[in-house]
Amino acid sequence: MVDKKDTKDVNKSEEIRKLAKALEAKGEKPRPVVIIAALKKQGIVVSSPQVSMVLKRMGFRPRPRKAAGVGAAAVKGRAGAISVDDLLAAKKLVSHFGGTDRALAAIQALKQFES
Repeated sequence: MVDKKDTKDVNKSEEIRKLAKALEAKGEKPRPVVIIAALKKQGIVVSSPQVSMVLKRMGFRPRPRKAAGVGAAAVKGRAGAISVDDLLAAKKLVSHFGGTDRALAAIQALKQFES
């Protein structure tokens, strides 16, 4: 009888842990995409949620998500707070332009000139 490594005999979680530890030893952060690709080359099919859960249980946390949008950038630029005076000034600007859409369009046009 020849020992044949069947996918049913493989402990997928253990393979994920081994790969994650090897990546960490190299100084790389273990990411699900990298682990899935490496295991696929070995003939082991794993899903992204499965890899993510195993990594989470090992103590690897996912990267923090970046804030998107104009509003988030404006809030971050001012130490995380918009004052009441800022809101009142914005209200005046919007009323001057005749609506939020026109005021935002003007701000976008201004932003293009800054670059």
